[in-house]
Amino acid sequence: MAEIDLIIAGRPYRVACRSGEEENLRAAARLVDSKSREAIAGLGTLSEARQLLFAGLLLADQLIEDRPATAAAAAPDPQLTDLAERLAKRLESLADSLENDATSA
Repeated sequence: MAEIDLIIAGRPYRVACRSGEEENLRAAARLVDSKSREAIAGLGTLSEARQLLFAGLLLADQLIEDRPATAAAAAPDPQLTDLAERLAKRLESLADSLENDATSA
């Protein structure tokens, strides 16, 4: 298990991942960072949790809009499904950490 440091919307995060997945996680973090900054630009000051929520929603919206109409009827790509599930687990873990930090502060 590897650990990497990520910066999302100017905030540092130390995240564990499987060895060899570091670059994928960094790429995912860059996307979340971009959407997080987009959320702040459009909505103003947000709590960390809401900022990440809106970043996730913006990413989901982008995925839905970029999907061709014929793809909606086709079976989902197993690799994309796996990637989405892993990303969702990471986001849930991050949200849990944020909630724990907020309640212990």
